[in-house]
Amino acid sequence: VVQRASKAGLSLKYNQTTDGFWKFTSSAVFAATVVTTIGYGNMSPTSTVGQIFCVFFALFGIPLNMVVLSRVGKYMLAVERNLSDFLEGKSRRKGCTRFCVHMFCYICGALLFFIMPMLVFQQHEGWTYSEAIYYCFITLSTIGFGDFVADNNPDKDYPDWYSVLIASWIFFGMAWLALLINHSIDILERLNAYLKKGCCGGKTQEESSSAEDNSPETQVEDDNDIKKPPITL
Repeated sequence: VVQRASKAGLSLKYNQTTDGFWKFTSSAVFAATVVTTIGYGNMSPTSTVGQIFCVFFALFGIPLNMVVLSRVGKYMLAVERNLSDFLEGKSRRKGCTRFCVHMFCYICGALLFFIMPMLVFQQHEGWTYSEAIYYCFITLSTIGFGDFVADNNPDKDYPDWYSVLIASWIFFGMAWLALLINHSIDILERLNAYLKKGCCGGKTQEESSSAEDNSPETQVEDDNDIKKPPITL
C-alpha cells in the first residue's frame, strides 16, 4: 500500500521524505541534485532541522560546486589542447588535426555521458530509449522537471553502486556539457569574425584610408600648402 501511494505521489503523515524511503545512496543523489540546482522535487526534507540544514548546505554547496565544475572543465580542455598540440607536432596539417581532435572529443563525450547512461537507464529503469535520452538531457542541463527520475521506483531493488554512479555522472556530465557549450560559443564567435573580415575587410580598409585623407590635419596641411606663396630667389 505504501509503495502504491508513493508511486501515486502520496506520503505518510509523519514520513521523513515524500518518497517513502530514505537510503544512504538516495541521500547522495539528493545532495548532487541540490548543489547542481537540478531539483527534481521527488525528495525533500520535511523536518525543521532537515530544512534548515538543506538551506545552509545549498548556500555553501552551490558556489563550491560551480568552482569544482569550472576546474574540471578546464582540466578537460587542457587535456584536449595538449592532445591537439602533440598531434599537430607529429603531422603537417594543423587545422585539420585540431578539428579532428575536437570532433573525436565531442563524440567520446556524447558516448560517455549520453549514449552509455541511456543504455544503463533503459536496463535498470525500464524506460524507452527516447525517455532515457530525454532524462539525460533534462538532468545535465539542470532543468529537472521531475517527471523521470532514476533510482526512484519503489518496486525495484537498485544496487548500491547505482546511486553513486548517477551522482558521479551528474557532476562530470555537467562539466562536459558546460565545456561543450563554451566550445560552441567560441566556434560561433570565430565564424562571425571570419565572415565579417571576409565581407567587410575591403570596405573597412577603404573607409580608413578615406578617413585619413579627409582628416582635419591633412586638410590643414593642404591649406597651408595653398596659402604659402612660392619662394623666389
